[in-house]
Amino acid sequence: MAVPDVFDARAAASPAARASHGRRARGRAPRSSHAGFTPVPGRPDPVDVLERQSATRLPELVPVRYGRMLESPFRFYRGAAAIMAADLGPLPDTGLTVQLCGDAHLLNFRLLASPERHLVFDINDFDETHTGPFEWDVKRLAASFAIAGRANGFTVAEQSDAVRACVAAYRLRMREFAGMRTLDVWYAQDDADRLRELASALNAKARRRTDEAARKARGRTHLQAYAKLTRATPEGRRIEADPPLVIPLRDLLDGASAEEEGLRAVLDGYARSLASDRRHLLSRYRLVDVARKVVGVGSVGTRCWIVLLLGRDDDDPLLLQAKEAQESVLAPYTDGEEPDNQGRRVVEGQRLIQTTSDILLGWTHATGLDGRPRDFYVRQLRDWKGIARPETMDPGLLRQFARLCGASLARAHARSGDPVALAAYLGRGDRFDRALAAFAQDYADRNERDFAALGGAVRAGRVRAEGHP
Repeated sequence: MAVPDVFDARAAASPAARASHGRRARGRAPRSSHAGFTPVPGRPDPVDVLERQSATRLPELVPVRYGRMLESPFRFYRGAAAIMAADLGPLPDTGLTVQLCGDAHLLNFRLLASPERHLVFDINDFDETHTGPFEWDVKRLAASFAIAGRANGFTVAEQSDAVRACVAAYRLRMREFAGMRTLDVWYAQDDADRLRELASALNAKARRRTDEAARKARGRTHLQAYAKLTRATPEGRRIEADPPLVIPLRDLLDGASAEEEGLRAVLDGYARSLASDRRHLLSRYRLVDVARKVVGVGSVGTRCWIVLLLGRDDDDPLLLQAKEAQESVLAPYTDGEEPDNQGRRVVEGQRLIQTTSDILLGWTHATGLDGRPRDFYVRQLRDWKGIARPETMDPGLLRQFARLCGASLARAHARSGDPVALAAYLGRGDRFDRALAAFAQDYADRNERDFAALGGAVRAGRVRAEGHP
């Protein structure tokens, strides 16, 4: 009987065959081969890589991006996903593919609200999501812990302890998933109970900080964002200007008709990407205001809009974020057809990786103010989100957070990849863990040199950074 295309060929293979496939990948990329980092000959100039990205972004915001990246090597790393993709892409890889986050540094793991209003720990940034070798995500996450440890003045041994804890947690949890039923893998999540279980191994101070982080996350609601971002006007609540970070659309356009047209263009087609019950929910709100907002570090310069809708009255708001989706930085180094809508790529990647995606997550295609068509994805703005503060962590707490992130990344990869093959490749020993610790140190060195290169480009007048001479 012919097998429908909807079924993955892996489902027909036995666990033994899948494990054999994973072990054979060691011949293609031995686990020890991941140790250290040596750039390939002809490595692109890191500033050139950033400038190519900047060519597609709002030119008035590019100096803001560079200014944020120059605040520290860690902030630089957050904005340098394209540089790392160019470094990893040409290297030999395992061929064990998953749906990658694409930018799996430690600050892209955070507390979130599930649709059932439970607090969970998960990945929260999918702008660069793409299929690719699993180790690309693990390497980006591992290096972020070495770089964060350096920023805190930790010793090399303390930095490497955090990296090994992260990678070991990834490896051990992947082994757990390899022995689980398929649906159990899909339903697995890291909720508040699991966080408390992990915190129980810490000292009293660390447990208090974990509880405080959960409390703050629950307080970061859409109502808090509404109070902060809007003000009362004779026409009702409107988004308050805070240039250049927040600029209402009415200040970017001339004339009421142009404003109305722009408002509609931002959300055109978005509702059609939602399930019917979500479309019904959205229909209960009316569109009131839109503003352009600067977000993040690596995303600065992409078109990002916040959209204010109201339901029953001014005390019944819904805030959405419509963010431009450009080609993933991983796309030039992977095979396969590119999607017809980059916003859809982000949304579908997020739904595949994340266990608790926003109920209003969707995509759209709109013509920008410059008259060019652009892809967007849309989600709720600030709904129970809590972000880590690595600069306040001691070595023990950073190591524990590394374990949490590594285990969470394994869960994400197990949903889209083959946990049996991945677990077999990684093995029972710590060879991969030690290799990644060496890689993280070498890449942290490279990141510092690239950070210095951007600073040198600013001083030479090659590029401009806001807040830096």
